[in-house]
Amino acid sequence: MPMEAFVIIATKGRARESRRLLLSLSKQTLKPKGVIFVGAEPADLDGLEEAPCFAELDCRLCYAARPGLTLQRNIGIERVLTDWRPAGDWFAAFFDDDFRPAADWLEQVRNIFLDDPKIMGVTGQVIADGIHGASISEDDALAYLEGRLPPGRCWAQWEEPRPISSVYGCNMAFRDVVTRDVRFDEDLPLYAWQEDRDYTGQAQAYGRVIYHPAPRGVHLGVKGGRTSGVRMGYSQIANPIFLMRKGTMQARYCWRFLWRAIAANMVKSIRNDPYVDYRGRLSGNLAAFASMMRGKLHPSRILDL
Repeated sequence: MPMEAFVIIATKGRARESRRLLLSLSKQTLKPKGVIFVGAEPADLDGLEEAPCFAELDCRLCYAARPGLTLQRNIGIERVLTDWRPAGDWFAAFFDDDFRPAADWLEQVRNIFLDDPKIMGVTGQVIADGIHGASISEDDALAYLEGRLPPGRCWAQWEEPRPISSVYGCNMAFRDVVTRDVRFDEDLPLYAWQEDRDYTGQAQAYGRVIYHPAPRGVHLGVKGGRTSGVRMGYSQIANPIFLMRKGTMQARYCWRFLWRAIAANMVKSIRNDPYVDYRGRLSGNLAAFASMMRGKLHPSRILDL
């Protein structure tokens, strides 16, 4: 039996982006065995069932009791295991709703897994990323994928495969052996900053996790549906410390994340950035340090902010 692919998308407030991603998935050279969209309310998944390719891709729609990336992805994993009960070799791909994979993304990942059974997780090349500035339009994403625009800036652009300490959560895939056993940590709520690094740390107990340039895509970086600046700033401090204590993030990475976040938020809050709320993030950083001084620092406290 050939290796099968399942796709899991957690989404919040981006039904239009999810519909466009579904269209991208219908053009994959390796058709997924199943596609699961997980929202938190009906508006998150509006219009998906009317898409012409919905039935063709054997899509399922389901809802979490509350918004949360880790919770929604875990529900998606459970639906794969219960709805399809896959028995042979398979892998699960996790996409952000605003990621646009090249048409051979799933096929390339399958080939990587088949070529080396010790590889447990893969993240691909991000040709362009709109996360730190203006969002990338759908037309420009297509132009990047077709080579009509030169690559933009993103850390996931090395020319050769390499082991990594964290996949990029907008596009990642894990073998069945990992997906059956490992779950995303629901103590990281809402946007769940650094949940991809935590999952990588758990997956490395099973084998290698790598970056590979062959699976390519574009991350639009759509701003709608994201966590507020204050909550994000709190997570920038609380989440790395939580993961360091848990053991899925090395101390040197933790402190590097903290000081880089604080420095960037201080410098960039001087100007009023139209795309990112750096002043809110800095305020959240300070709130996190205040919580730490009181011995109450925890990722879930962003729910009270």
